[in-house]
Amino acid sequence: MIIKVIIPAYNEEDSIANVIQEIPEMVTEVIVVSNNSTDATEKNAAAAGATVLKEPQKGYGYACLKGMDYIAQQEVKPDILVFLDGDYSDYPEELTKIVAPIIEQDIDFVVGARVKSLREDGSMTPQQVFGNWLATFLMKLFFGAKFTDLGPFRAIKYEKLLQLNMEDKTYGWTVEMQLKALKRKLSYVEIPVRYKKRIGVSKVSGTVKGTIFAGVKILGWIFKYSFK
Repeated sequence: MIIKVIIPAYNEEDSIANVIQEIPEMVTEVIVVSNNSTDATEKNAAAAGATVLKEPQKGYGYACLKGMDYIAQQEVKPDILVFLDGDYSDYPEELTKIVAPIIEQDIDFVVGARVKSLREDGSMTPQQVFGNWLATFLMKLFFGAKFTDLGPFRAIKYEKLLQLNMEDKTYGWTVEMQLKALKRKLSYVEIPVRYKKRIGVSKVSGTVKGTIFAGVKILGWIFKYSFK
């Protein structure tokens, strides 16, 4: 199978090379989308062997969509697309676990769940933990979902991703994907993954503004789909 990885990155010069270098060799191409980085993120990513794209419009979703647009222009499309953060909080080598249900069981969509027993102390802020609990509780309440996390480390069949018509440009990207997967009745599973303290300060949970905006966006998507 052809597997490609998209890594949105904003000023992750200290971590991006580590992430790229620990991605398993089964991956065909690693695509780092520099989301208006002002440091050496792009240089370090290229030196580590990644394809580097530039997305000047800030926003996690903007970066992911940029990567998807790039893939759409390629003659040979991937079978599986993996999304992974550039802050080194995930363990890139666990990508094999993330894609295994797709390859071996024909599952459509896999989310890496940052379960408490596998999380390093302090790797998720209290607001992240609560936000994940609330979002997944509401998805269970409204849609009967079995998700327990909005983890950014995830894999999906490329053709299924295209069917979701992803549109969120900022903080709602992950929850939008999960909600649309539910609406489209995609088969999905969660795989427990390890999680550690990121390198550097989070641009979302590390700021009051980011935390509030992310919370509003995530809840907005859930209630939007609840009343469709």
